[in-house]
Amino acid sequence: MALRSVFFGVTRIRYCPILAGSPCKVRYASSSKDELPDVFPKTQEEWKAAAKKYNMHLHDYQVYPDDGLGLGDYPMLPDVSSNEKDPHYDWDDPSIRRNWGEPLHFDSDMYLRSRLDKSPVIVPWNTMCKHLFIFIGGMLFFFFLGSTFPSHPPMAPKQFPFQHPVKGGHFCNVPKEEKKHYVF
Repeated sequence: MALRSVFFGVTRIRYCPILAGSPCKVRYASSSKDELPDVFPKTQEEWKAAAKKYNMHLHDYQVYPDDGLGLGDYPMLPDVSSNEKDPHYDWDDPSIRRNWGEPLHFDSDMYLRSRLDKSPVIVPWNTMCKHLFIFIGGMLFFFFLGSTFPSHPPMAPKQFPFQHPVKGGHFCNVPKEEKKHYVF
């Protein structure tokens, strides 16, 4: 059974049981077979070799816990979206703001610039909600006020060619002649 991760109502499969213990996203996101995850490191030498493999310092290298998902020695990178990275830096791939040889986050498809943005917002959440509810409340108040006290601009009566049909009379005061449009 696949372990599923739910994020904003979207279900994504994090682990592919068909590949017998290898994570699908890491397999598709890696450049070569050397970057695929190996077994979970147990000794200090394995930790050093894995950190060197992913171009990381030993004190920066952390792995996902060995909980049976098959992530192995793949590094646990911080959750940083592409929007949070410096746009003025000379990236090797500026569209996703990534340098060559830099390991991808396991959920890298979630942290692209067109998706989740984890950068801090300028306005706090409670202030945003307060402004939203004040705006909606004000609009509801003005809708109620407009429906209770309707305002109609002054208008002149509609003009007809000769006489008003409701007040008696016909559209034309001239008696109608019977016109024949056929001859028998």
